[in-house]
Amino acid sequence: MQSNNYEPLQQQKKILTIPNILSFFRICLIPVIAWLYCTKEAYVLTGCVVILSGVTDVLDGYIARHYHMVSDLGKALDPIADKMTQAVVLICLIIRYPLILIPFALFVLKELFMGITGLLVIHNAEVMPSANWHGKAATVLLYLMMVLHIFWGNIPTLCSALLIAICTIMIAISFVLYGIKNIKTLCSARQKSRETDEREV
Repeated sequence: MQSNNYEPLQQQKKILTIPNILSFFRICLIPVIAWLYCTKEAYVLTGCVVILSGVTDVLDGYIARHYHMVSDLGKALDPIADKMTQAVVLICLIIRYPLILIPFALFVLKELFMGITGLLVIHNAEVMPSANWHGKAATVLLYLMMVLHIFWGNIPTLCSALLIAICTIMIAISFVLYGIKNIKTLCSARQKSRETDEREV
């Protein structure tokens, strides 16, 4: 009998699952967000769409885990939808709040680093990198900062700068901790590989 901790192979290969549909829906919302914010300048409606995107993100993760709908496509589609949404919203906000360029630049650097080292971890250590508390905290603060800047059109400069600073610091902390974790995992995998080669010789 198959353990409940593992999804059946056919389920992992499925494409049309509720979580995957929700992830695809979030990707479809990205141009809507950009259009509402930059072209229509409908800031309240933009904020509502961003919140809707966030809610569907939480919902698809819950459904995937609790109803055993985790799939190979979903593992790739979910983070792509998340990062694309966050990047586009930040780019939109930079137009009105130039300081947001700082967390945006750090966000891009972090995601590039995590993407490259994450692939190396999968290839060399044969493990899937998992999310940690600091990554989730950084995401929550990022969404909080973005939503407040969308809804609060006349946000005081000091309050805006404080929110941006807190968000940037949390992204930096997460960047460092994830970096240390991935590098340690890679070093450990290479050490094990060397030991295995020495035994075979």
